[in-house]
Amino acid sequence: MDFAELFRGFPELTTTGLVQGAIYALIALGYTLVYGVLRLINFAHSEVFMIGTFAAVWTWGFFGLNSNSDGPSVTKALLLIVVAIVAAAALSGGTALLIEVTAYRPLRRRNAPPLAFLITAIGASYALMELMGALTQRRQIGAPRLLPTDPVITIGGFHVTPVQLLTLSVAILMMVGLDFFVNRTRFGRGIRAVAQDANTAALMGVNKSRVIALVFVLGGLMAGVAAVFSDMKSGNTRYNIGFLLGLKAFAAAVLGGIGNLRGAAIGGVLLGLVENYGSAVFGSQWRDLISFVVLITLLMFRPTGLLGESLGRARA
Repeated sequence: MDFAELFRGFPELTTTGLVQGAIYALIALGYTLVYGVLRLINFAHSEVFMIGTFAAVWTWGFFGLNSNSDGPSVTKALLLIVVAIVAAAALSGGTALLIEVTAYRPLRRRNAPPLAFLITAIGASYALMELMGALTQRRQIGAPRLLPTDPVITIGGFHVTPVQLLTLSVAILMMVGLDFFVNRTRFGRGIRAVAQDANTAALMGVNKSRVIALVFVLGGLMAGVAAVFSDMKSGNTRYNIGFLLGLKAFAAAVLGGIGNLRGAAIGGVLLGLVENYGSAVFGSQWRDLISFVVLITLLMFRPTGLLGESLGRARA
């Protein structure tokens, strides 16, 4: 694509990049929360997201909707999306909690080395992926088209569809809500206390196990919300959908500053934009490579990421 054509396509690339970046950001929040408290890269988080995508599709299927269904009315569609968000967030949050209780908590009780946690995270990731592959016979499952594709907002060359508008609105609401929860509530103070010094926090009466469980659940809730909008954007899901999206979300968390909630949000949005602009210039076949080249380049000059402030040192 030449630069004149790129300039003409800039509004569309920006809109789609922001939407994709919002999905990355919601998933990245789960990585950064867990790392901020435990200094653990929870690679099974990508499968927490994957399970959320199936929860949404199954929920819509329960109401008789599939990839071949006609679009319902807008009011009914919004209600179905809300129900799917609740179901996906609940199942993803529950899955994240199950992983913490069955996989990581026994290791913490035995004071296992960091390598044991890493291997367990990878094992849990593959176990969940293969389990879902067996349940779905490794088939791609289509999602119904719930909202119309005609633009609802047109400003200059920017055209925003209902799915894009809803994705951005809900993602911003969830990110702001999580930031408020962590930085302005009693439970959030407990999270930041454990992230800063778990032993001292325990002496002050903070239940470390409950805080860690809460962190996993919060990350799962964010992934579940992202899963619903991923289904609506792509129109389908499959058992290994979390692998690449999870890697990119992890890259977004590192890009913004691993352990920093606002950094994860900024990193996700930037990654979505750069990925879209880069694929327009170099071709869509280079989309995935562009994401990781940008990450590596940034870390060469700023290893702590863009913001680089850990959760434990976040301002109250």
